[in-house]
Amino acid sequence: MDYSAKEVAVEFPYFRLYKDGTIDRFDGDVTVPPSPDDAQNGVRSKDIVISPASGLSARLFLPKISDSTRKLPLLVYYHGGAFVVESPFSPIFSPFVASLAAEAAVVALSVNYRRAPENPLPASYEDAWEAIKWAVAHYGGNGPEEWINQYADLERVFVGGDSAGGTLANNVALRATVDGLSRSRIVGMILFYPFFDGDKHNPLLEYIFPSYSGPGDLLVNPLSDPNLAKLGCGTVVIFVAENDFLKERGWAYYEALKKSGWSGVVEIVETKGEDHDFHLFKPKSEKAQAVMKRTASFLNQA
Repeated sequence: MDYSAKEVAVEFPYFRLYKDGTIDRFDGDVTVPPSPDDAQNGVRSKDIVISPASGLSARLFLPKISDSTRKLPLLVYYHGGAFVVESPFSPIFSPFVASLAAEAAVVALSVNYRRAPENPLPASYEDAWEAIKWAVAHYGGNGPEEWINQYADLERVFVGGDSAGGTLANNVALRATVDGLSRSRIVGMILFYPFFDGDKHNPLLEYIFPSYSGPGDLLVNPLSDPNLAKLGCGTVVIFVAENDFLKERGWAYYEALKKSGWSGVVEIVETKGEDHDFHLFKPKSEKAQAVMKRTASFLNQA
């Protein structure tokens, strides 16, 4: 579409909003189809609808299973993209989650939460919570999705995400204790280069998050959250990168979690010489493969 004659209302590095309400995203709208016939890494995938009312959907990944009696951990994954771009169906995230499902032998649910600015925050947070509630409602094999009923071990659930998706994963893990998650158990949380708000006002957040109260807003900056000690999992691994502008926020979260009184175990892994989300853009590199192997090891804990 030719937007050259349209009047711009606001523009950010990720998107341009026009006065007629249309949006031109600069990245993340290209999609790739699922692989129902294990075409990628021996992993099958399909797209599912979680909530017809809100349009919440996901891409579900299932690795090869040699023992049909063995149930696999379930990873609920939230993609990055500053809450405004990308999706589980993109040429970046679909191969990454498929590779992770193959490497770690896990069932993976990659959530297509609603994006801002059409759906201002906290819509993505509510979708993140709805998605995991939907997933764990399969406990006992009585849910609507057969792959989860048959293959997922809902006493070994993990949440994870990169960048803004890491923020969503953290929020879900906090709510799991405060709001409850039936009988299922979140074992661990994986944060890839998480976005946690810093000490200065963020113009993008101010725009896409109408109730944003500034850098201390607990929804995007959980470091001082009084509920941090109640984080609803027993283990956490945080990946940061030396050249990432968000590195210090990842380290600060690590320190805050350790000091909060939370009884779990947290580890932080810093990759030298790399930038934000490098593992997505250079997946075959030695350092990205190291991140993948460490993640698979984490997902295969007892």
